[in-house]
Amino acid sequence: MNPSTLTEAAALRIGLAARALPDTDPARLMKVLVNTFGLPLNEEKLARITVRELQSAGDGAFSAVPLPAMKAALDFLWGKADVRVDEQLPPVMAYASGDMPGSIRVAVASNSDEQVDGHFGSCTRFLVYQVAPNEMRLIDIRTPANVGGADDKNTHRAALLRDCDVLYVVSIGGPAAAKVVKQNIHPVKLPNGGPARDALAQMQSVLEANPPPWLARVMGRDGALAERFAVPADEE
Repeated sequence: MNPSTLTEAAALRIGLAARALPDTDPARLMKVLVNTFGLPLNEEKLARITVRELQSAGDGAFSAVPLPAMKAALDFLWGKADVRVDEQLPPVMAYASGDMPGSIRVAVASNSDEQVDGHFGSCTRFLVYQVAPNEMRLIDIRTPANVGGADDKNTHRAALLRDCDVLYVVSIGGPAAAKVVKQNIHPVKLPNGGPARDALAQMQSVLEANPPPWLARVMGRDGALAERFAVPADEE
């Protein structure tokens, strides 16, 4: 493709849109857009792409993409999303082991602010929270490194979260989920995304009330709760 057919602004929009789509890099998105919509790819053409057109582009290359990720990508293509490269990251709070008894560690796949809006394999960062029934703290922000193929990438991302107990994502593939579970992390899909702290507030309610056995074990107080949720032998 002749570089003169692509403006710097359009290239930036495509690059950011690719970040919002699962397992998609700018080169792949560029190829699909060129094959579907032709050249030149300028801001005006990108602004006219619809959800349905993007879903069906490239013989349905993005047909299975969750709607929140699709909308985020289109906001970039349309030029509606904030594309500042100097984005202000949310503030991280100090945390030392033992600060929050009975707490768990929750990772959030995110592309912006404190939002659950990322696919496991393509999100730009993981927000890491320490969550107790009466308190939550953002204690770390982890940025995945660029690695080899999909298998290596998912292994790297799962290992990056090995100290976490729960992972919130908009979507995650089966093989990637297996790698997460192998690290003793419980993946939770939130297909509609939303503010991370809203999801964590719901988790706090569960922690305070009746955690399921797996969560009770994570919290280190599985004795009585495990008995409460145990299935009698004749019901197994």
